Amino acid sequence: MSNDQQPSGLVRALGPIDATMIVIGSMIGSGIFITSAESARLSGAPGWLLLAWVIAGLLTMTGAVSCSELATMMPRAGGVYVFFREAYGPAMGFLYGWPLFLVVQTGTIAAVAIAFGKFLGVFVSAISPDNYLFTKQPILLGGGYAISLSTQQLTAIGLIALLTWTNTRGLKLGTLVQNTFTFAKTAALAGVVVVGLLLGWNASSAARTSAWWDSWANGWSPQIAQPGFSFAGGGLALALIFGKSMIGPIFAQTAWTNVTFLGSEVREPGRNLVRALLIGSGIVVVLYVLANVSYLALLSFPEIQRAPQDRVAVAAMKSAFGNPGAMCMAAAIMISTFGCNNGLILAGARVYFAMARDRLFLNIVGTTISKHVPAAALVAQGIWTALLTLPRTVTTNAATDKLVYGNVYTQLLEYIVSADLIFYLLMVLALIVLRRKAPAAERPYRTWGYPIVPIVSMFLAALLIVDLAFLAPTTSGIGILIVLTGVPVFFLWRKAPSA
Repeated sequence: MSNDQQPSGLVRALGPIDATMIVIGSMIGSGIFITSAESARLSGAPGWLLLAWVIAGLLTMTGAVSCSELATMMPRAGGVYVFFREAYGPAMGFLYGWPLFLVVQTGTIAAVAIAFGKFLGVFVSAISPDNYLFTKQPILLGGGYAISLSTQQLTAIGLIALLTWTNTRGLKLGTLVQNTFTFAKTAALAGVVVVGLLLGWNASSAARTSAWWDSWANGWSPQIAQPGFSFAGGGLALALIFGKSMIGPIFAQTAWTNVTFLGSEVREPGRNLVRALLIGSGIVVVLYVLANVSYLALLSFPEIQRAPQDRVAVAAMKSAFGNPGAMCMAAAIMISTFGCNNGLILAGARVYFAMARDRLFLNIVGTTISKHVPAAALVAQGIWTALLTLPRTVTTNAATDKLVYGNVYTQLLEYIVSADLIFYLLMVLALIVLRRKAPAAERPYRTWGYPIVPIVSMFLAALLIVDLAFLAPTTSGIGILIVLTGVPVFFLWRKAPSA
């Protein structure tokens, strides 16, 4: 066995550029191009919108600084799953990995794949969420749910299948796809920034408004931003809803941890994982903040809030170059979602692989093929993700009395937001726990600013957890219940005889 080959069958074939491209590529998906619309509606003023992205970036960077020590201390397949297992025990490790497979990673892949189909539909009209195969409309299942197969869903499934297959062909091909598309979409996002900074700033742009921080002057109210909100607290009400406006910015960049899932496949992990996490996350955070400056420079604030289908980037490029600009932006987002999904598929499978190696998942998922990749884990992830694209939620439009079909994975991701923030807090806390639990362990990198930086990171996460629990107790509670479904599953796996 070569020095680069691991007992698990994985090989250390990822260099510093590969690892950095996985961080950047997994983070930049469709979120930066659409989530600013909802954040603008919730926060009500340009200053608050920009601040939401800045604070989200601070949360990302403090987390990355803290996580770097754990990643270099335990550069193993599974990454964060391994950190939880070592800090808190196998049950907590499983409770992290189970919702990741159930909805967090797979649901995100499904959402990004549907976004790819949505923007491909700009060029191919036959690809539509309403162009159903086999039936004229979704098949109602009752209880507010239905199932369908539209051309948009079929496109998403095709993308998932293609990228799953390419990643079973070996790490070299998977990283080639990742690097190519990450370079392309990073350049496209940088192009959005340059266009806004050079061609924006007209008299009607949001950046030129006098109501930079005055949400009320922009027609905002707590009741409009958060229907059913009854807490009459003026500035306190704004602060609470501002916390909710950060959800989009935060979850547009959470996938930076994905590179840790590939810990067993990064060369010189003591150096390259730190560089990938800090440089990759730093580049994306800066680009995200500048992209929002670009939106504010090119569009008025109402145009950001009311962007068609929330596609703020498309609206910004259309304002600068007309329809050709909108078409170019749609193509750029397709490239972005393609590359993002490749990174998510590549990395996510390594968590289930690590769980299976611990006998907490199907044994076959813990195997590798001759190309040194966990093909069974990739296929299992791909099948479940494809299935998640099929169910639909069913609601009724009060104004038209027509049925409106949504996506189940979107609903599940909304439920899991609070739980995911709790996992984030626990990941950073694991740094402190392991400093006490394993003080003599080798640490090629030690967290800068310890313990202040991790404490700041946990404090920010805790504020958001409390805020969401107050504003959306039902969805937060359901998210916790989804995580807790892993408790009986964990004990079933522990008791099951090994195959």
